[in-house]
Amino acid sequence: MGGAGVPVVVGLDNGGTSNNATVLTVDGRFLVDGLMESPSEVRAGPEAAIEALARAFDGVLASVGVPRELVRAVGLDTPGPASATGVISVRGSTNFSQPAWRGYDVRSALERRLGLPVVYANDGNAAALYAHHVHFGADAMRRSSVAAIVGTGLGGGVVEAGRVVGGAAGMAGEFGHVHIPLDGLLGPEQPVPGCNCGFRGDAESVASLTGIERNLLPYWLGRFPGHPLAAEEPGRAAKLVRGYGERGDELARQVFGQQAKALGRLFTIAANFTDPHAYFVGGGVVEAAPEFRDWFLAAVREHTVLREEQAAVATFALVPERDMAGARGVAIAALEAVRGAAATGPVVTA
Repeated sequence: MGGAGVPVVVGLDNGGTSNNATVLTVDGRFLVDGLMESPSEVRAGPEAAIEALARAFDGVLASVGVPRELVRAVGLDTPGPASATGVISVRGSTNFSQPAWRGYDVRSALERRLGLPVVYANDGNAAALYAHHVHFGADAMRRSSVAAIVGTGLGGGVVEAGRVVGGAAGMAGEFGHVHIPLDGLLGPEQPVPGCNCGFRGDAESVASLTGIERNLLPYWLGRFPGHPLAAEEPGRAAKLVRGYGERGDELARQVFGQQAKALGRLFTIAANFTDPHAYFVGGGVVEAAPEFRDWFLAAVREHTVLREEQAAVATFALVPERDMAGARGVAIAALEAVRGAAATGPVVTA
């Protein structure tokens, strides 16, 4: 329970099938320990999805016994592409494919529905913000970090002095579409990988589930004739690769080795732009058995080229509690907005 009369913010993480919700007190305590999921209804269109978010809001407050009157703001995150203020791309997106979603202002719509201030972030930025605050704790507002979130695509975020860098158009931290050097990364006669965005040789074309399915797995199956994954449908095979990697399968380790190299090269670029205190890796690739997870993170670190001075102060770590990171991160963003731009203390106390 939040305690009598303690104001709160609510975090709402919107996904393709589910919403996850959390509650954060203004003194920095999360009142929800695990997932608080409900159907997102995004495939039914904007109106149904907004109502689903409102139900998630009501449900999480009821679950922790906090009256609506104590809510000071709501944080909302969604997958992109979207603007910094929560307007879905006019081209739509994987999650928001119906025509009604194109150019839809999801933040303002939820704000009208709830009658409360709504702060928006994309899901990669929200996870990056949560990782930053959990890792640094009381020092979060004096530290910087970058995070790469490997999923269907490659998301991420840049955090400076404890706050997400949004950028003029809300596109900061779109690490998936940064071009990376491919020399020494690709195998013999391996084609230059292509991305859904139309780029060739960007980070997402290698370090993503889509990159595995379309670019990496077809090449490596040609180098490992008779491999069991060759009998699987491509989309399913891509999802099964991680399990093989956990068991030490050579083909799978080649695939994930290329992904680790890609992330290392991406972080090398980030090191020369932002020189962060920490580099975080998140997503399904690290939600794995400890040996595989540690091997992958070590490989990313090995392929991140830092100057001696940088290496002495930088850390590499995993995004914690991936399933809850979005809701918790966007709740932190909402609390930052409530506290105001002058806030300098830690946002999360535990």
